[in-house]
Amino acid sequence: MGVSKLSPAISYISFIALYFSFYTVASTSSNSLQDDFINCLHQNTNVDFPLEKTFFTPQSNASLFIEVLKSTAQNQRYLTKSMPKPEFIFKPVHESHVQASIICSKKLGIHHHVRSGGHDYEGLSYVSHIETPFIIIDLSKLRQINVDIEDNSVWVQAGATVGELYYRISEKSKIHGCPAGIYPSLGIGGHITGGAYGSLMRKYGLAADNVLDAKIVDANGKLLDRTAMGEDMFWAIRGGAGGSFGIILSWKINLVPVPQTLTVFTVTKTLDQDAGFKILSKWQQVADKLVEELFLRVFFTIAGNNENKTVAMSYIGQFLGDKGNLMEVMNKGFPELGLSMKDCIEMNWIESIMYSSGFSTTTPPPPEVLLQAKSPIGEVYFKAKSDFAKEPIPILGLKGMIKKFLEENAALMIWTPYGGMMDKNP
Repeated sequence: MGVSKLSPAISYISFIALYFSFYTVASTSSNSLQDDFINCLHQNTNVDFPLEKTFFTPQSNASLFIEVLKSTAQNQRYLTKSMPKPEFIFKPVHESHVQASIICSKKLGIHHHVRSGGHDYEGLSYVSHIETPFIIIDLSKLRQINVDIEDNSVWVQAGATVGELYYRISEKSKIHGCPAGIYPSLGIGGHITGGAYGSLMRKYGLAADNVLDAKIVDANGKLLDRTAMGEDMFWAIRGGAGGSFGIILSWKINLVPVPQTLTVFTVTKTLDQDAGFKILSKWQQVADKLVEELFLRVFFTIAGNNENKTVAMSYIGQFLGDKGNLMEVMNKGFPELGLSMKDCIEMNWIESIMYSSGFSTTTPPPPEVLLQAKSPIGEVYFKAKSDFAKEPIPILGLKGMIKKFLEENAALMIWTPYGGMMDKNP
């Protein structure tokens, strides 16, 4: 059940982009293009699709069209007026609509993109990078989730978010979890096509490692499950990136056991408090080697003003167990951090999801907030990249990195350790 991937100790500034697109050329006008597409859809599906709820065009209602276009866009740099906009947006309400969309796009020669609605930082699911008209197939109405505790599995449609998935699991059980992403605004469809790592990956691997089945529409509009697509294609879609093999409609994911009590903590150190990078250097040496129940990342942010600007390094941890056992692990493997009992907060799994997502612990909102799919980044203009390292960065390299980091007005860097199950899967 392994996924082909790099096996570094640490991932630096990691993210997953969600997208799917076919590159064909459209040659008709906007109105006739839409009319031809709608007529073709009617010919290839028996399931009705109310136009006012499924089709959005700048001609019919410009403000609503822009609202729908922006609804799941993370990076505002791809929503500027100069960026190409789709001829129309279609939101399928049934799986057969997606099949028909593929058939009709090929028949009419339409360039189209498909988005599941998550962290597409590069705008590949809703912006065309070639000069030709295009449309968007938006899967946000396909978000059904069926949790089967007896089978230890869940079927989740591509338009659902990770937050919705976690919440629906927690409704059924307090001792079952899913090893997918950390942020609730991730769209599950494209998330898993990129592998999908999260806070349980050192214990249970990637979400892609825990996929049991999938439904996908291929380039001919055929609906395939694991048996029909074959094991080679099933292997490829779990980490081979979106836009390569077809449109994911739903995933069947294995549920994993989580304890009733988890422990979380955040310990922040400034540059002055980590003189000589002793703590950060030790983290690089041990983070991927500590017990697989512990997931310990480092967030780098800029703190202070221009006169006393510095870098804050927040060590954010999640441990599958109580704080007593956590303290034993940290005192033995990473005493340099200085973790204390008062830093540790015990909670259940769904509460730990909210903690990792950045929600307040002093006045925590109800778990239903996970259904809102709000991005932790917010509506900003940004550029994100990721890289990997198999060896610790030496002190000289850390100094250069921090110097460059301080040149930015606003920046975020995240270091994520692998190890555990991530080293065991081929």
